[in-house]
Amino acid sequence: MTITKLVLLELWKRRSQLITGLLAITLGIAVIVAIQSVSVVSEQNVARNLDNLGANILVLPQGASIDDYYTCDIDAPTLPMDYVERILTSTISGVDNMSPKLTRRVKAAGQDVVLTGILPKSEIASKPLWQTAGLIGTEIKTACAPDQAANQSHGMEDEKLKRKVIDTLNFNDCMAGSQVATKLKLSANSRVNIMGKDFRVVKILPETGTVDDDRIFANLKDVQQLLGIENQVSAIEIMGCCNAISEGLLGQLRNILPDTRITTIGQIVSTQIETNQLMKKITLVMLIIIFFVGGISIGNYTWANVNERKREIGILRMMGAGRAVIYRMFLLKALLLGITGGILGYLLGTVAGVVLGPYLAGIAVKPVYLYLLWSVLLAVAISVTGSLIPTWLAARFDPYNNLQED
Repeated sequence: MTITKLVLLELWKRRSQLITGLLAITLGIAVIVAIQSVSVVSEQNVARNLDNLGANILVLPQGASIDDYYTCDIDAPTLPMDYVERILTSTISGVDNMSPKLTRRVKAAGQDVVLTGILPKSEIASKPLWQTAGLIGTEIKTACAPDQAANQSHGMEDEKLKRKVIDTLNFNDCMAGSQVATKLKLSANSRVNIMGKDFRVVKILPETGTVDDDRIFANLKDVQQLLGIENQVSAIEIMGCCNAISEGLLGQLRNILPDTRITTIGQIVSTQIETNQLMKKITLVMLIIIFFVGGISIGNYTWANVNERKREIGILRMMGAGRAVIYRMFLLKALLLGITGGILGYLLGTVAGVVLGPYLAGIAVKPVYLYLLWSVLLAVAISVTGSLIPTWLAARFDPYNNLQED
């Protein structure tokens, strides 16, 4: 009789113990799979939504301050447009979108207003709130969030957040924020005189509650010519991957642009990083708990099984079976329990994730087939690790004492 057949017969004869051992592994793996299935999709969903908050990195001239960025001082320093090309041609990863802009306080219709020159496709891509007014920006494949195929595979595609191409903002055309439009009594297709030049208002932007409400936006090249500041910008807004920022993206940007001031918009970045780290910590803590609890449960089960089979072990040793045979016999049993428990745990955990996902995270969760492999590997690791000490002790039993009557 082979060791494999002997193990299978023993499992069949002690079915109640088999069920107990399987439950310990299956439930542990099911918890991990369910939590991971929900958390990974939730993390991706949060990353996509946080991405839609807009830019989270500012590149400013060395002598500029954050106050200059918001107050639009007419004498504020500028930086060359070539810096945008430096970033584009670099090997830095984690830069999802860049929006260079030139901002100054000017006279429009006889009143002081803030004029901002933008590259429409880049600017609108970083301002999803503008899209509620019918403006849609360049579609961005973000480094923090999954790509479109991944979104669809998890049932996460959101048409409201999809970014598409917008027609170029023509020269002599502009868009007005809600507050400045009210102040100057502007409407769509009306005209406004800015520094002696007529502009056509093509869109009144929706109210955002930000400084954008008090600004007029025109084509960057048009504004540079109007202000006489060719190939210069006030700032470069960057949408950076939150993970890349935490891993040194700012330092890499400073190496490329050493004579600039690079800072983050702290609230957005901290929220992104903290949310993603929280998801990972929860999963890691649960994994550690399940590993130890599962290993101890399997260890107790194997030790009880060893004590029940002392006589069988003694007989095998008297028949010439060495310690290696005992090792193989118990570890093969642990391996079979691990494989079976991993498969059952994956199935149970996936079902739980699919059912609980919409209630816990408000998102649809679909099976992640890669988790089947990880479930089996983790279950085998738990089962074999928990069985090592009882198996080692079983192989060291004295066969003569085990055969004596109690």
